[in-house]
Amino acid sequence: MSDLATTLADASDKMSKAVEVAKEDFGSIRTGRAHPAMFQKIMVDYYGTYTPLAQLATFQVPEARMAIISPFDKSAMASIEKAIRDSDLGVNPANDGAVIRVNFPQLTEERRKDFIKVARTKAEESRVSIRNIRRAAKEAMEKLEKDGEIGKDDLSRSEKDLEKITADHVAKIDELLKHKETELLEV
Repeated sequence: MSDLATTLADASDKMSKAVEVAKEDFGSIRTGRAHPAMFQKIMVDYYGTYTPLAQLATFQVPEARMAIISPFDKSAMASIEKAIRDSDLGVNPANDGAVIRVNFPQLTEERRKDFIKVARTKAEESRVSIRNIRRAAKEAMEKLEKDGEIGKDDLSRSEKDLEKITADHVAKIDELLKHKETELLEV
C-alpha cells in the first residue's frame, strides 16, 4: 500500500475512534432513563487507586428511572457511593449495605437544556478532533508531494478523498448529537 493510501487509512481510523469517543461521551450524559453507560466515566478511589466503576460492580436497571449497583467488594460501597454523588449525574445514591440504589428524578426543563448544552460541547470537541486529524493527514500528504513521492494530481485526488472522509465522520457526530437531543427532550 502506498504512503498516500496509508495516510488516508490512518486518518479514517483515527476519525472513527473520535466518533466512538463521542458516542461514549453522549452515553454518559443523563437522560430521563437510567442505563449502565451513564456510569462509564465514573472513577472510584479504590484503595488509593482510581478505578472505573464498571470494574468494581455490576449494574441493573429494573425501572426506567432506577439503577441498582452491586459492588463485588462490599468494603468499597462507601467509595462507590461517594464517587456517584460527586459525579455530574446529579443524583443521590442510597446504600442499604448490600447494593446501592440510584433513583433518577424527573428532569426539569432547565436541566434538560443544560444537558443539551453539554452534548453540543462534546460534539464540537469531537468535530475539532476530526478536523485536527484532517489537518495532520493533509500536512503528511503535502510533505509526500514536496518530497517528490507523489504528483500534484495524486495530491489533489487524495485531498478530495480526505475531505469526503472528514465530512462523513462529522455527519456521524451530527447524527449522534441529533439523536441525543431528541432523547433529552423526550418527556
